[in-house]
Amino acid sequence: MFALVRRWLPLAIITATALWWRTHDLSRRPMHADEANQAVKLGELLEHGRYAFDPADHHGPTLYYAALPIAWLRGERSLATLTETTVRLVPAIAGTLGVVLLFLLAAPFGRWPAATAAALLAVAPAFVYYSRYFIQETLLLTFLLAAAVCARRWWLDGHRHWAVAAGAFVGLMQATKASAPLFVAAAVAAVWVSRCAPPASRSIRRDLALAVGAALLVAAVFYSSFGTHFSGLRDAVSTYAQASARAAAGAGHEKSWTYYLHFFGWSRNGGLLWQQLLFACLALGGAVLALRRGREPMRAALAYTVIVGVALSLTPYKTPWHVIHLVPGLALLAAGALAAIPGRGVAIVLAAGVIISQWQQTRLAVDLRPADARNPYAYVHSSPDVKRVRALAESALLASPHGSVHVISEEYWPLPWYLRGLGQVGYWSVPPADCDGALVITSTTLAAEVRARLRGNYHESYLGLRPGFICVVFTPVAP
Repeated sequence: MFALVRRWLPLAIITATALWWRTHDLSRRPMHADEANQAVKLGELLEHGRYAFDPADHHGPTLYYAALPIAWLRGERSLATLTETTVRLVPAIAGTLGVVLLFLLAAPFGRWPAATAAALLAVAPAFVYYSRYFIQETLLLTFLLAAAVCARRWWLDGHRHWAVAAGAFVGLMQATKASAPLFVAAAVAAVWVSRCAPPASRSIRRDLALAVGAALLVAAVFYSSFGTHFSGLRDAVSTYAQASARAAAGAGHEKSWTYYLHFFGWSRNGGLLWQQLLFACLALGGAVLALRRGREPMRAALAYTVIVGVALSLTPYKTPWHVIHLVPGLALLAAGALAAIPGRGVAIVLAAGVIISQWQQTRLAVDLRPADARNPYAYVHSSPDVKRVRALAESALLASPHGSVHVISEEYWPLPWYLRGLGQVGYWSVPPADCDGALVITSTTLAAEVRARLRGNYHESYLGLRPGFICVVFTPVAP
């Protein structure tokens, strides 16, 4: 029993830590516009049982379907009752499972290096931050790690059920986001570059055919909304034309090719220090070892990380949540570097130093400054002001029961999330002829036109939607 506890206790502690980081105080940070948009879409699925894949503005359906059982278990059966905690539990649980999967993937390094790799992923600032974000990226990465674990088991023992399982997880990746083929191709290329021994299977073609079949079947089930929306299969293919054009053009998200490297460097922004130098140096040491005398897992981790890093860096369209795809490979390389240190005590002390450094950065990003514009992970994030909108609207409707809330703005997300469940709310991108309402919220660019169309007396105040975007709030003044 003691040997069993000693063997699994480190993983249990790491998993518990990962789960805590990802689930505590989930409602504290205001909803990002992308989170709010997807949460409203989830609300439609929850209330009406309908889901139709939108190839223009949304990613795959797994995020919404994964949230359903959590909402049911928490007694939330409509958009009005949904909470931030419920929707964010989906990526939080996926992120925790990702830590366990990396431990399994790193098993060839030995138990304590595998535990170190998992610990580094458990406290990695980017991975923790986006494991608390209701977007697809964390699910995509977790499905990739699951596919890699299953594929490695198939490679070693040749059992076809592992090939089918790997294919099913690839199908889940495809049903999560259209960028899935990039990461699958990078993983296949990494295996080829690392010169791995041939797989143990005696029927490689049959097993690969089964894996491909499982992937296509799983993806088809989700994109067809479980057989209720077959045009979703066509849309799943057509989305690539739009996604490719958006990625090539940048669509307002153009950044330098060095953008993702900055996350692992050292920078100050308005008095806040952001750095991952110790982690980056360890990973660089692991990369050197992989090139000189590394074993197959080390070479594969290096090849995958380089391929994905180059592909993401050369694409004009860049958003910070993509950086999480670099973290598992870097964690594996860092763990490999630690395992190569002759003195176990020295390696453990160094590992502890890196983990503490990462912990401090994660605390700054997740707990202290989660919505701060200086936080590199808080990308065009909603202002904390948006949390006041619900109380303003309820107070206004209480004062004017027959009135309505008017939101008149070119951009207004995440306001529909905060105004969910209130039936007397309308949204306009241009001012209507009659702008009067129990509460009027408009952008500063439209405020003059709206003001000219208001017939009553209103008090004016301001509300920040996100950095650089201010709204004017018109509240009726009692005669």
